[in-house]
Amino acid sequence: MSLTLDPVLLEVLYHQLKATTEEMGIALGRTARSTYVKEAADFGTALCGLDGKFFAYPATTGVSGSVDMDCREFIAAFDSIEPGDILATNHPYLAGGLASHLPDLNLLKPCFHEGRLLCFGWTFVHSADVGGAVPSSIAPSLDNLFQEGLQVPPLKLARRGVLNEEVVAIFTGNSRVPDINGGDLKAQLAALTVGERRVAEIVARHGVDTFMAAQRDLPEYARLRALEVQRRIPDGRYVFWDYMDDDFVSRLPIRLRCAMTVRDGQIHLDLAGTDPQVASAYNVPTGGVRHPWLVTKFMHLLYTCDPDLPLNAGLFGNITVNVPKGTVMNPEFPAAVGIRHATAIRFNDAVLGCLAIACPGLAPAPSGGTVIPSVVAQTDPETGRRIVSVLQSLVGGAGAGAGYDGADGRDRSLSNIQNTPTERGEADVRVRVETYAMRPDSGGAGEFRGGSGVIYSIHVLQDGTELLGRGLERFVFRPWGVAGGQPGAPARVVLNLGMPEEQELGKINLVRARAGDVLTVMTAGGGGYGDPFRRDPAAVLHDVRRGYVSVEAAARDYGVVVADGRIDEAATAACRRAARPAPAAAFGEARERFETVFDDAAMTALAEALLAVPATVRSPARARVMEAAVPGLATRGLAAIEAVDPAAARAALAEAIAGLRRTWPGRAVPLRRETPP
Repeated sequence: MSLTLDPVLLEVLYHQLKATTEEMGIALGRTARSTYVKEAADFGTALCGLDGKFFAYPATTGVSGSVDMDCREFIAAFDSIEPGDILATNHPYLAGGLASHLPDLNLLKPCFHEGRLLCFGWTFVHSADVGGAVPSSIAPSLDNLFQEGLQVPPLKLARRGVLNEEVVAIFTGNSRVPDINGGDLKAQLAALTVGERRVAEIVARHGVDTFMAAQRDLPEYARLRALEVQRRIPDGRYVFWDYMDDDFVSRLPIRLRCAMTVRDGQIHLDLAGTDPQVASAYNVPTGGVRHPWLVTKFMHLLYTCDPDLPLNAGLFGNITVNVPKGTVMNPEFPAAVGIRHATAIRFNDAVLGCLAIACPGLAPAPSGGTVIPSVVAQTDPETGRRIVSVLQSLVGGAGAGAGYDGADGRDRSLSNIQNTPTERGEADVRVRVETYAMRPDSGGAGEFRGGSGVIYSIHVLQDGTELLGRGLERFVFRPWGVAGGQPGAPARVVLNLGMPEEQELGKINLVRARAGDVLTVMTAGGGGYGDPFRRDPAAVLHDVRRGYVSVEAAARDYGVVVADGRIDEAATAACRRAARPAPAAAFGEARERFETVFDDAAMTALAEALLAVPATVRSPARARVMEAAVPGLATRGLAAIEAVDPAAARAALAEAIAGLRRTWPGRAVPLRRETPP
């Protein structure tokens, strides 16, 4: 499609439309009630075209990762749309993946001019609580959508400008914090009003035909610019996979596989071989279409290479996908989806692996690979009012790249969720933050060091406090290193660290704590890049002085001897000349051990065979097959592999997969398979 508008006019319209979405975001963020929205900025605003895709998106307000959301199914759910209507849903399965879990309430408001539908204003907020089994509505242990809270199918929140108060009452009445949810909803409505007003002003200034042409031209311009960047990726087929630690209900890892095919800048992502949906909240409801959770790494790539790209859904117009239905990245209703972001992060690490193979030196090592909203739930002893607060959104360190260290305490895995001021969290609930600092020796060693993870400790001041840390990952499968770099340190969660009753908790669901308990979360560091013994000794000393690298690790990992705050030049030279033990595996020992039995060919065959198995028995069928190869794997984890002969285990695995195919000979058909480029 060729562009129809004058380039100068198109640039003017781009900035006016982007400013509209920014103003919508400012209105929403400043008038909202919840910590999620006001502090962490877990919300979004955009202008949506008649094709259901976003043609204008803010650069500095709200989350950055929702640019490629698809509203087509949501809009198609309504027979008629009139001025003053407001469409609402939070349903992950009835709106084409637009809402990726129940706390995300999505609203669309049509913008008309003289009876003609021009576009839609869009907002979403992450609601503080929508009911369900646990405070904040999200926990890894939940296994179906009905446990996760109130489901809002596509409906009209307002008709012809009249708000449906009964729907509002149902939405707020099914929350532990109804006033907070109600306040955030009003903020969304305010943002939509701002957007509608600004669209009318732009149309009055430039005319309807120009406005509609801009809707077409802006995404096409973005697509053409993005194609030039993607042409830097050599043609070929690149395959990579990564792992989540487990599915929470067992010790079985979840494998995310990506085959990336590139032809003249056109990219096809094939997720065949990715593990099936699980009986926990890690499923990602993409709807089987290209989805923001699938293409985040390409946004990072595009803006690294061309920071002036226009921001809209056209950026991804050169990417197609195949996401087989029934996999963890395209589950069947009513699979739970609350912690979908943890799985999406790991899939994007697999995409990053493909890019690292295709373009050595361009892609960095992976980040700490976890985003953890740490939630505290308490009951006010004076009023009896329930309080649910996100105390902090914790992340790991960023991965290092060719020529630069990873950022410390920051993560480039997904979106730009912000920190919450400690004072705000302590004002909301009765806890005291004891530590919020960089975690020493957590960044992966390398010529360029992986970013440090964080250490975060909270002291509980009230009995009956409930602590949730959803999204915890990288306890087992560490963020891998690149080009000789080492993996980042694994995550830890400890109750009462350093006390007689110290307890290693690992991945938590919900912890009921007493006054005096201290919960400590240590996130993973990013992967390192390049041989650590090639790192500038002055940079190692700088890290030691800041407390990011210990004196012991400086000598062990980098061959740099620090004494009395200075480099011992002679000892360092001798250390770097001496024979050193073989470095740790770039992918970490856990992945190497697992793949002595469960290699790519076998796991791909198992994943494909499981798609023929009914969804209700898919997870237990997978566990039986894997346990046939390694007895005790589901309960003991990777330690069980030490007790088996790898060759015999691989043979048993092949026989178990063949038996599964004989029992369920049918073959699942991938949903909406698109033709590779």
